[in-house]
Amino acid sequence: MKKIYTLGVLLVFMMILGACQKEDEEIMDVYVETTEELSYEEILEKAKGTTVSFYGWGGDENINTWLDQKVAIELKELYNITLERVPMVPPEYLPKLLNEKQAESEGTIDIVWINGENFYTAKSQDLLFGPFVDKLPNYNNYVDTNSDDNLFDFGHEIEGFEAPYGKAQMVYIVNTEHSNIIPTSHELLLEYVKANPKKVTYPDLVDFTGSAFVRNIIYDIVGHEPFLSIEADKEVVREAIMPAMDYLNSLKPYLWREGKTYPATVAQLDNMYSDGEVYITMNYTPFHIATKIAEGAFETTSKSFVFDKGSIGNTHFMAIPFNAQNSPGAMVVINHIMSPSIQASKFDPDVWGDLPVLDTTKLSKEEKILFDAIELGEGVLSPSELLSKRLPEMRAELVPIIEEIWREEVLNEK
Repeated sequence: MKKIYTLGVLLVFMMILGACQKEDEEIMDVYVETTEELSYEEILEKAKGTTVSFYGWGGDENINTWLDQKVAIELKELYNITLERVPMVPPEYLPKLLNEKQAESEGTIDIVWINGENFYTAKSQDLLFGPFVDKLPNYNNYVDTNSDDNLFDFGHEIEGFEAPYGKAQMVYIVNTEHSNIIPTSHELLLEYVKANPKKVTYPDLVDFTGSAFVRNIIYDIVGHEPFLSIEADKEVVREAIMPAMDYLNSLKPYLWREGKTYPATVAQLDNMYSDGEVYITMNYTPFHIATKIAEGAFETTSKSFVFDKGSIGNTHFMAIPFNAQNSPGAMVVINHIMSPSIQASKFDPDVWGDLPVLDTTKLSKEEKILFDAIELGEGVLSPSELLSKRLPEMRAELVPIIEEIWREEVLNEK
């Protein structure tokens, strides 16, 4: 009897296993069909009438408005696609995807706005769908597919698992009313803070912009080349960046609150700048200054600048999670966001001020007019000047190590 019972259980288990294997094969068949067999026209047909969930940072109302009132409306009119924007930050969406993978549950995210550090984590954990970018006409027709900006994200190969959304670059903003010095190097910055004590600071490294500032100082003192291949070992990195840590410590006596504390966010730093509490602010959105001057938040004596040796820049991307329920819709939305008209709309500082990802040599005369017609506003650097000073981001795994070392060496949290 026991043998019969055991045999019965074994047969049931084999049936369940067979069903699971069949289900896995069916899922894989859909994946292969979507990524390899379907043309973009067929993908487009599957996407019509669907809803696409777009997860990403929702902390800027200008960006939210652009997505809701420009991108979403055009998607509905052109493809009958409903775009559902869901504000969420990386500390929330990465654990969400990991939990869904472990639970083998259905996905709720179709597109995620992702940065380099999180892309590295997501790709290494097999949390992304793809490769998919080679299926998108606008990627092939308008993007420089051989550029390092589109082949690497924070030093790691993209391999078609994300599509470019926009370009950012570290820019500094100074109120020229208070000094003729434009601190375009770490040496001049030290001279500036000594001449203007308590009137300069930078965000804490919990803020992305504060972290980028420290990496830019490292580049200005040490150079960026050593970090292309340096071992991601804390003590190896510490030795490499100590000249920059020593420099940041030399700034502290002259900084706001003597460098004992730092603004929690770049938004707080902006407010301090607006109030005249500090004379310098910074941003990873290069035309941020024009928006602030137009709003009346920044004085018209504000001027943006970058370091003579260069300024850290990166491309931000859109990815599709491994378990997205609407990958065809996601691909259509991503393709549309890479269109010249949409890229031009977010290039406008009144809208966002985000640098476009398109190769201008691939644009038609009419498409170039879309960009040429945009007034960039007051205080900005030209796109050509920015790109001529653009330096690559560090590898993603180095960033948290540098942030930890800064806390130990500069904040003295040992």
